Amino acid sequence: MASAPDDPGVVAGRLDGDGRLVSADPPLATLQAEAGSGLGARLALPQIAAVARLARQLGVPVARSVIAAGAREDYDLWVRATLDGDEVVLAIEGWRPRPPAAPRLDLVLAADDDSTVARDPATGEWATDAELKLTALAPDLAERLEVDPAEAMGQPLTRYLKLDEDDDGTLPLLAGLAGRAPFTGQKASARNVSTIILLLSGEVLRDEAGKFAGFAGRALPPHPALSLVPDRSSAPATAGASVAGDGLNAELDRALRTPLDRIIAAADKIVERSDGPLRSDYAGYAGDIAAAGRHLMSVIRSMSEGVAAPHRVDLSACADEAIALVAAAAEVRGVPLTLEPAATPLFAKGDARGVVQVIVNILGNAIRYSPPGSPVAISLAAAAGRARVTVADRGPGIAAADQQRIFQRFERVDDSEADGTGLGLAISLRLARQMGGEISLESVPGEGSRFTLELALA
Repeated sequence: MASAPDDPGVVAGRLDGDGRLVSADPPLATLQAEAGSGLGARLALPQIAAVARLARQLGVPVARSVIAAGAREDYDLWVRATLDGDEVVLAIEGWRPRPPAAPRLDLVLAADDDSTVARDPATGEWATDAELKLTALAPDLAERLEVDPAEAMGQPLTRYLKLDEDDDGTLPLLAGLAGRAPFTGQKASARNVSTIILLLSGEVLRDEAGKFAGFAGRALPPHPALSLVPDRSSAPATAGASVAGDGLNAELDRALRTPLDRIIAAADKIVERSDGPLRSDYAGYAGDIAAAGRHLMSVIRSMSEGVAAPHRVDLSACADEAIALVAAAAEVRGVPLTLEPAATPLFAKGDARGVVQVIVNILGNAIRYSPPGSPVAISLAAAAGRARVTVADRGPGIAAADQQRIFQRFERVDDSEADGTGLGLAISLRLARQMGGEISLESVPGEGSRFTLELALA
C-alpha cells in the first residue's frame, strides 16, 4: 500500500461522536488503513485521536504537533481539531516524513472490535502515555479487571486500578513518573474486582526526540511472601484518617523544579518583551503563568520540606491570592467567584503558601463541578477560637458514602472523570494538619458542597 504523500497540503477528516473516522482525504485514509483500520472504524492513530479527544473535552478548537506512524515512515504533523456539533473536524498539515520509530508494543487489530489492543506475548501487558492514560491493554488483563479494552483506551490507569503505598509510604509508579524512570513493585488492587491484587512494573517509553512518552509494563499477582494490599472497602477511611506519605520525596522534588524553573524563566522573558513588542494582554497572560509557576514552586518546597513553623497569616490576603490563581479557570467555565470578608481582619496560625494551596485546591474542585453561571462563594469568619475559610458551591453535591473516600489519594467523586488526579483533597488535608488545622465537608446531593479550612486564631 502506498504511503501518504510527502506534502499533500491541508488534509481533512471527520470523527463522529464515538471517535469513528467517518470521512477522510486520501492521505489520512491511507494512514488509517496502514494502521489496520478503515473508514467507519475508530481512528487508529492515537496521537491524532488524542488531539480530537482534548478538543471534545475542552469544548474549544485545539491544535497540536504530533508524530503519526505510516507503514514505511513516520510523519511530523500539525493537527487542528474543531467541534462541529457532536463531531470533530480535523485539519492536518505539515506531513514532513521522518524515519520510523522502533515499535514500542506489538499492536494488532482485535477480531471483534474496531480498537487496537496489545498482543499477548506476556501475561499482563499494558502501556500508558505520559499522562498515565492507557494506550494498550492485554486482553487477559482486561478480562481479569472486568474492563472493556476498547473503552479503556485513553482513560487514566487509576480509573481501573487503585495504587497502594509501600510499607515506607512511597508509590513506585509515582516516583517513576517523577523521575522518568522504570519502576517495579507497585501494589495495586482492581476497582471493579476487590479480590484482584497485582504488582505493577513498567519500562519507560520515549518518543523520537528522546522525551518521556509513558510506560509499558507488566501486571502480575504478588508473590505469596509479599504482604497483600489491604481491602479498604470493609473499613472506609475518614477525613481524619492518616494521609502520611503524601509529601514529595527528594527525587520528585528535583524532577518538578527543573521544568518549572524553565517555565517561569520563559514567562518572565515574555513579560519583559525582551524579544520585541508584544500585545499587553499577552504579556499579562505570561505574568499570570509566571505567578502561578512561582506559587507551584513554593508548594513543591512545602511538600518536600514540610510547611514552615506556624506563624501569623493574613487569611484575607491568602484568599485574594488563591482567587487570582484560579480566576482564569473560573472565567473559562463561566463560574463567578465571590469573596465575603470577615467582619474584622482575620489572622490565623499557619503557613501562607500552605493556606493558599489548600484554598486553590478546594476552589479548583468547586469550579470544575459548578454549572456555568453558578457562583462559588468564599467566606472568612472566626468562631470558637478558630479561623475559618469556607468555599461553597452549588454543584451536584457529594453523597454521604463518598464524603470520607474523597480525602484519600487518587480518589474522586466520579471515577469516570477524564481529568484530575484525585490528589488535591488528600494534599490539602495533609497541609491543613501540618498547620494544626483541619478540613471539614458539608454536602447534600443536588444542593452543592461546603468545604471549610479551620486554623487556630492568631
